[in-house]
Amino acid sequence: MSRTDANPSGRLPDAFTARFFAPGTASFVDFLASYAPDLLPGNRPVPAASAATELAAPRATTIVALVHDGGIVMAGDRRATMGSMIASRSIEKVFPADDYSAVGIAGTAGLAVELVRLFQLELEHYEKIEGSLLSLDGKANRLATIIRGQLGLALQGLAVVPLFGGYDLDKGAGRIFSYDVTGGRYEEHEHHAVGSGSVFARGSLKKRWRPGLDEAGAVAVAVEALMDAADDDSATGGPDAERAIYPVVATVGATGYRRVPDDDLAAATAAVLAARRAARGGDRR
Repeated sequence: MSRTDANPSGRLPDAFTARFFAPGTASFVDFLASYAPDLLPGNRPVPAASAATELAAPRATTIVALVHDGGIVMAGDRRATMGSMIASRSIEKVFPADDYSAVGIAGTAGLAVELVRLFQLELEHYEKIEGSLLSLDGKANRLATIIRGQLGLALQGLAVVPLFGGYDLDKGAGRIFSYDVTGGRYEEHEHHAVGSGSVFARGSLKKRWRPGLDEAGAVAVAVEALMDAADDDSATGGPDAERAIYPVVATVGATGYRRVPDDDLAAATAAVLAARRAARGGDRR
């Protein structure tokens, strides 16, 4: 009996019910790999990518993250590009991974969103099976495994490079992890950025980050880093007050994941612009 055989009653085929109810791994990815490996994103057959194919896929950048005394702040701009065109001005690139962690996406947008959904399901599945949260190191390792499964797509130019961070309940501190396309996992200290505008954002973070930042100060630094990246990188979109489009900014601390309201981001943006005008000696353009 094949996996696609239909049952008129709507129940699972008897040949497969044992698989779903038998004790096994707490990893949803491992379970799916044993039951239907073709459903995993990295195992789906895709045609060889050409330069035109790569340009036709919307790409998402830029993501920044930094630690502060109470946890972490992660922020992403809202622009997606397709070659020289703006594919979207309001894409979201920062998501809750679970109650105490966040993940930001850079790279091929469609695959990145699918990877985030799979990662969220992986963490939810573990919590339901084990009855407890996975440690922050464990979450970071699970994400590395999922990224490694996408290596075939990455080698065709359809790469996804996320940024992950959260509040470590065991250590009582925020931590940040970066990755490469092979699934390599690296813990970053203080701050980090990924995406096409990351080189400009990192320069801004180096100058503005300082020990002892509170949550509000960290949000202001993240917003300014994205604004600096948008000044020099055409694929990074800055705050758009006219359309009321602001970066997606999230904080993760002892109380969990929280998305920063747009009103707070508008105020932070206005403060950065006011400081720049004052530094120039007035309201000169």
